Amino acid sequence: MTRRRRRSLTRPDKKARPAPDLIGRDFTASVPGTKLVGDITFLPTAEGWLYLACWLDLATPEVVGYAMADHHRASLVVDALKMAHGRGDLQPGCITHSDHGSEYTSAEFRCQVGELGLQQSCGRTGSCFDNAAAESF
Repeated sequence: MTRRRRRSLTRPDKKARPAPDLIGRDFTASVPGTKLVGDITFLPTAEGWLYLACWLDLATPEVVGYAMADHHRASLVVDALKMAHGRGDLQPGCITHSDHGSEYTSAEFRCQVGELGLQQSCGRTGSCFDNAAAESF
């Protein structure tokens, strides 16, 4: 029997300077609003693919921000992060950890992280274990 291969959405931006890994596979947090993990997944619908971006708080662990669209451009993860900031009571310097997908390495996303007073963190390219908490969601 042939195994069905899962399509990955991670498309690294070759020109982007990678953010450091501030999580180091420590997916625990004692205080809400201090560590978030994010990822994008896709869902098949009768009208085509629907993309879902989520931010999970590692202290609770609940989804504090999400956005859905028929694309997976940077604005999708930015919208989800804005929701997380608006309803997640994020602390100054909160870590936002993700993979190296082009949405997360984009100038638009980096700018939003800075404007909100957060810190960006990325796991290594090709290692699902570096963002396991978001991947397993």
